[in-house]
Amino acid sequence: MTLEGGEGAGKSTQIGRLRNRLEERGYEVVTTREPGGSPRAESIRAFVLDGHATSFGGFGETLLFAAARADHVDRAIRPAVERGAVVLCDRFADSTRVYQGQLAGIPDPVIAALERVAVGGVRPDLTLILDLPAKVGLARAARRRELVHEQADRYEREELAFHTRVREGFLAIAASDPNRCVVLDAGKEPHAVEEDMWGAVSARLLPPETNEGGRRHGG
Repeated sequence: MTLEGGEGAGKSTQIGRLRNRLEERGYEVVTTREPGGSPRAESIRAFVLDGHATSFGGFGETLLFAAARADHVDRAIRPAVERGAVVLCDRFADSTRVYQGQLAGIPDPVIAALERVAVGGVRPDLTLILDLPAKVGLARAARRRELVHEQADRYEREELAFHTRVREGFLAIAASDPNRCVVLDAGKEPHAVEEDMWGAVSARLLPPETNEGGRRHGG
């Protein structure tokens, strides 16, 4: 299962809440993120988000993301899925389709080919897209950085128009793949977003006995 959305949408907060709910019902849950999720992928994450990859151009940056994803899938996601765990990933291939495909202009066939190589048959059963206006999300992200004394990363430094296009990109993906994607209003209070998210997960993925509070192991 993946969570997608623009800056400040609350993915990190909600992925933790979803993990708690699933673990309460007896699931083994693995939470991870992209770029990152494995030691080598985390090294690539730091390199990209610090802005060092911009000199490589859009295609070079896309190759770095593909390399990080291949290692992440091989070392973290696939082993967890094979043992029956539920994997919750903060960003995945949809982010590459938006940021590198639609915004950086890398052709769709190139993005699709790299995705096939990187993930093989490992694809999300459900993608939750946390949606809110880009201006609101950027303001949230700025407040979060102030609290933890962090600098804006390579993407957070982009202009409002860039982030508006990010939002439009995710909504376009959701419209094109409604069987996999659910759009949630991330402008609500966190608890309300959590309830909407749990409703979507329960309706689409969990058996009736789990929805009613039964205990189930595996995935």
